[in-house]
Amino acid sequence: MTILPVKFLHFAQCLFLAGLTLFANQAHAERGDETFLAAKAAYDQKNSLALSELVNQLNEQQYVLAPYAAYWSMLLNLELASDAEVEAFLSQYQTLPFADRLRGEWLKVLAKQQNWLKFLEVSTQYQLDDAAITCYVAEANAVVHGVNTLASAKPLWLRAKEQPSNCNRLYDRMQAAQVLTEEDLIARFRLALADSRVTLAKGIANRSSLLDAAFSKQIDLANTSPQLAINKRSIATHTRYGKELYLFALLRMAKTDSAQALEAMKKVQSLLNAEEKSYFYALLAHEAAKRQEAEAYSWFRLAEHTTLNKEQFEWYARSALRAGDWKALLEVTNAMPSDQADEATWRYWRARALKAHNNLLEANALFAKLSTERHFYGWLAQEELESSMSAQAVVYTPSEEDIVAFTKLDAVKRAEALQRLDFRWESKQEWALATSGLDDRQLLAAAEYAFRKKWFDLSVLTADKTTEMHNFDLRYPTPYRDLMKPAANNQAIDEAWAYGIIRQESRFMHYAKSNVGAAGLMQIMPATAKWIAKKVGITNYDNSMIHDLDANITLGTHYMKYALDQFDGQEVMATAAYNAGPSRAKKWRANTPLEGAIYAETIPFSETRNYVKRVMENAHLYAQRLGLKVIPLKARLGVIPSKYSEEQAFNSTINE
Repeated sequence: MTILPVKFLHFAQCLFLAGLTLFANQAHAERGDETFLAAKAAYDQKNSLALSELVNQLNEQQYVLAPYAAYWSMLLNLELASDAEVEAFLSQYQTLPFADRLRGEWLKVLAKQQNWLKFLEVSTQYQLDDAAITCYVAEANAVVHGVNTLASAKPLWLRAKEQPSNCNRLYDRMQAAQVLTEEDLIARFRLALADSRVTLAKGIANRSSLLDAAFSKQIDLANTSPQLAINKRSIATHTRYGKELYLFALLRMAKTDSAQALEAMKKVQSLLNAEEKSYFYALLAHEAAKRQEAEAYSWFRLAEHTTLNKEQFEWYARSALRAGDWKALLEVTNAMPSDQADEATWRYWRARALKAHNNLLEANALFAKLSTERHFYGWLAQEELESSMSAQAVVYTPSEEDIVAFTKLDAVKRAEALQRLDFRWESKQEWALATSGLDDRQLLAAAEYAFRKKWFDLSVLTADKTTEMHNFDLRYPTPYRDLMKPAANNQAIDEAWAYGIIRQESRFMHYAKSNVGAAGLMQIMPATAKWIAKKVGITNYDNSMIHDLDANITLGTHYMKYALDQFDGQEVMATAAYNAGPSRAKKWRANTPLEGAIYAETIPFSETRNYVKRVMENAHLYAQRLGLKVIPLKARLGVIPSKYSEEQAFNSTINE
């Protein structure tokens, strides 16, 4: 018989006790989980009595998510709670993410009670952006401090979007106090029509003493039959509202046909002054530029007597860029508001324009600053400089001590519990709280912890926030490579590009689902998945397979290969096709060969435009991470053939 040493027995005993403790903690957490989920069900059913009892149980168990159940209970009882009770609750849980949301709901209760003094006291602590509360604040100030305060609320009025219903009460006060003038009504009427918000425009028109009920029908005519409205010229122009309505009718036509809009303009231009004509040309140019019409730039130049908005300036610059007119691009970026011109996009393209005009000193100064920034334009800027001038990133690996310290934060413990119970939105709120105010070292420790928990989306998001020290293993992780590498090789596509797609699509979260129904790691639409499955010979395919890692990667990489073949191996166009469809990617080509970066920059859809740039940036970084052949980003973007090259190649084949 073997006799074990005392030390070994003591060690085994410790392991046994640790195991019992772990089991007990796990069992305790599971009991708490069940109670917590029951509390959520009681809240959803508005069963305040049952919820109150469950809150007590969770508090007795000292369950980590007990504060959330208490929050739900307070929400159900908010109108009955005293000010002291709400204040005590907010004081107790002031550091939790839901505190300000509760404060916002309390403010709405106080406003409905017209308890304006208490409302103003509480509103100074509110941090979120809620239009309803902003309007209540302006109303409260008017009641407590007098109507002279209403002037400060005018920026609320000058917004194109519909506001919450309580804002109308504020606007009534402003109009009664003559803070809202007829000019203000017309200004917002124009904004609403420019954004095609017809219902809002009607509401604004109803506030004017210059208009009658019949004007509402004229708005409908301009919206539904713009050509008829122009031809009949039945809209009265004795007020500026009529002129704005003609401009709206022209805009409706400009959205689909520039030539039609220009022809219609001739019929009403005698009714318009210089500013109104310029406004029309700004609208026309904007719509034409999004359709990538060559005349857009010249129409922007005719808008000299009006003020362009931010989006119009962007498309003014893109129209010059697409035409390859570097001088014009310099003029446009000079005319931009300073905050817009200072965006990375326009600093890069301005530098390129300066370089094209041999102004290397100023160009390199812009490139040098951009090269320190870790994004699409930063990498492109590095390539414009000599290698000796480009800034090198400081790479940092987080220490175990920092990682352990981060895990001890209460917000992290709550985030983990919420993630376990599939409360992912709330978990992300807790994660944001846990990572706010951290320095680069701490952020990377948090990112490493998230990576170990396989919360790849949070890991990437957190690692992306560093400014001085970076860890590209965490920024550009490579999970599932045992599936990714063979799938990419089987389809003969660049593995770095495939990882670039996944990082942008789902941040490696296989359960991801978009609001349009795209699902899984590679965010494939169900109809597309079914079509691909048939092509690759998956006979037993059903929609549940879209979340299976192996199936999703097989289907996604096959579709990437299909898109790539459609465009003769051009990754930029294939990426655009992956997001917006092959027909659109083809349509966005120019009449002449186009630099890939310019093609990406002038994609009409902002979602696809940003998507393509980020995917290509990702692929550029992943090539280094995966030990693949690294080519410059500008070379990876390549040159997009003209829209006629395909037709010319076909004709050449026929002639042969």
